[in-house]
Amino acid sequence: MSNHQFPFKLGIHPINWVGEDVFEHGDHYTAEQVLTEISLLGFKGTEVSRKFPKDAKQLKKMLERYGISLTTQWKSVHFSKPENHKEQLKSYREHCDFLAEFGCKVVSTAEIGGSILNQDPNRGEDETKVISLDNDGWKYVTDGLNEAGHIAKERGLDLVYHHHAGTVIESREEVDRLMSMTDPTVVSLLFDTGHSVYGGINPLDLLRDYYHRIKYIHLKDVRLGILNEVKNTSGIRDCIRRGMFTVPGDGSIDFEPIFKELISRKFDGWMLIEGEQDPTIHNPYEYAKKSKQFIENIVEKNMTHS
Repeated sequence: MSNHQFPFKLGIHPINWVGEDVFEHGDHYTAEQVLTEISLLGFKGTEVSRKFPKDAKQLKKMLERYGISLTTQWKSVHFSKPENHKEQLKSYREHCDFLAEFGCKVVSTAEIGGSILNQDPNRGEDETKVISLDNDGWKYVTDGLNEAGHIAKERGLDLVYHHHAGTVIESREEVDRLMSMTDPTVVSLLFDTGHSVYGGINPLDLLRDYYHRIKYIHLKDVRLGILNEVKNTSGIRDCIRRGMFTVPGDGSIDFEPIFKELISRKFDGWMLIEGEQDPTIHNPYEYAKKSKQFIENIVEKNMTHS
């Protein structure tokens, strides 16, 4: 099945080549190498990598050369500190302007206050415990997200909130609270299969319960053996270093019912394959190729049966 026959748009994230949380992963790759391989694999959509040019004109020129569209770029927000809101919303506005230039439809967004990702300026490199939001924190974060969602909408974008390992919104209870406290007309959800499992969430349940809010998808698999071994003693970075995440078809998640659901609902947005593992051990090109085939086989099977 060729890419254009998919009911949805299948892309791939450069994180398969170049780590965004574990910087030593794939640091030797250049933007050209990554885009050449993405293009050879037949993918037409990708996100921004730390190796890509920061300048919009240069990035546009480079992506055009490979015939690849930009789907979004992650935007961290720090709304849990209310004194940050003004400056954070200004930065968000600039980010949305940047994405709108590329014709992106969504802006991937996550609160980093209290997180154990190194983007929270108040946390150390390898802390293992997230500092949860208190009631005030929840109010500040959701108020900020609602405002940011309006900013995105004005620029033709949807804010898609990325529930993410190592941040204040990773468990089912936290996702539920986020969804109930935000305005559904301006705050949508980025559904991530791998981060669901890390947060103790059944991805199929999450997909079914919040399908009406999901506008963008990350397809990531999990090696459950590694997750169970390291989750309670290690931070998210160490879990990634040890190979907890992989591409769909190579780990423990049953993707068939997930794709069945998406096909029956006629999801037509972007889905990006993410492996997020050491590229010197797991060749990104080979893993991506196998994963694409795995997804095509499932989709083909379920489309002929639907």
